[in-house]
Amino acid sequence: MTAAFTVRVSDETASKLSQIAEKLDRSRAYMAAEAIEAFVEQQEWQLAEIEAGLAEADRGEFASADDVAKVVGKYVKSARQS
Repeated sequence: MTAAFTVRVSDETASKLSQIAEKLDRSRAYMAAEAIEAFVEQQEWQLAEIEAGLAEADRGEFASADDVAKVVGKYVKSARQS
């Protein structure tokens, strides 16, 4: 099942979408639907990760000072050696 609705984009974006659709031998509608689906999937994942992190924080599950220092030290050492 699908739902149809109208989305307004700039003329420039519509033109770019048309060019991409033509190169991929797809319709503009198909490409727009794919883009929206990818965006929704990404946002769902990101929000779920944020909610999981907040739940961990609410339970008091934090990294120790030593854990944080190890991670920071790993990247600081890499930057110094470069």
